[in-house]
Amino acid sequence: MTKLQISGIIGLAFLASCSPKEKTNEVNASAQTDSMAVQKSTEAVDAAHNSQNSLDWSGTYEAVVPCADCPGIKTSLTLNKDKTFSITEEYIDRNSKNNDKGTFDWDTTGSVITLNGKSAKYKYKVGENKLFQLDMDGKEIDGPNKDLYVFHKK
Repeated sequence: MTKLQISGIIGLAFLASCSPKEKTNEVNASAQTDSMAVQKSTEAVDAAHNSQNSLDWSGTYEAVVPCADCPGIKTSLTLNKDKTFSITEEYIDRNSKNNDKGTFDWDTTGSVITLNGKSAKYKYKVGENKLFQLDMDGKEIDGPNKDLYVFHKK
């Protein structure tokens, strides 16, 4: 073989090896663009759907929440569609019961409510047939007793 033929074969081999990579890069770029479009579309849908407008949140929820100096507080909370509530807190092993009622407000995300009663100023994250009581700063309660702050719909 001559030097010219060898150079030609090497050149063809070089060109052949570059073509699939370029095509692969084009396919990857196209797939990434499609994936980004789907992600943006999903984000738009998620922003439009929240607990306030997507869940059947009205009804009565119950839980026995922890108490510092008693076995627990049996709590029943009713949320009404007109954004009013009533709450009953009964201290177990005591002759003490607290009733309150008032209105509640949704936060800007449509996922957290704040009770506006005479004494009840609690915050809850609204889930599917559940309420998650939040701490005074509006953060989820964590730790070994966190499940005791989950209210279940009756």
